[in-house]
Amino acid sequence: MSSTRGHCILSHGFESGPDATKVTALADVADRLGWSHERPDFTDLDARRDISELGDVHSRLQRLLGLARAAAARGPVVLAGSSLGAYISGLVSLQVPTAGLFLMAPPIKMGPAPRLEAAAVPTSIIHGWHDDLIPASAVVEWARERGSRLLLVNDGHRLTDHVEASADAFASLLSVL
Repeated sequence: MSSTRGHCILSHGFESGPDATKVTALADVADRLGWSHERPDFTDLDARRDISELGDVHSRLQRLLGLARAAAARGPVVLAGSSLGAYISGLVSLQVPTAGLFLMAPPIKMGPAPRLEAAAVPTSIIHGWHDDLIPASAVVEWARERGSRLLLVNDGHRLTDHVEASADAFASLLSVL
């Protein structure tokens, strides 16, 4: 990583994959701005419906934690994720030195799981006003409590119409780190 500004770990959402449109757009931004990156594949864990309706969230968290610890030993790390990927990125940031967080459609609360917590690092969030899974008001309040940058867009949970806006917001975060 010595020839890069740092390393980005880009975590896809539940029932998505490492080649998903949004994390691919973020990888392109990282490349362009001189950051190395990886997109872990959690599809095997998401398929574990015998664990929960969201698959094996604990193992997903442990996998990201291992990757983040290894990357942090080499230099600055930025964690980015969409939905469940955002949730685990926030939790991992509490255990690994993290330069910044980029959260797309972050679940502030998921059923019986603990409320989303994250390290006090530069954080940028993009969320849809019309998200049918995570109320925009919960994300606004969470971002306000932390003083995080928040972009609310006219979109739903998948942010399908705002891939470019997501990439631009990620570029803005990386440019100040």
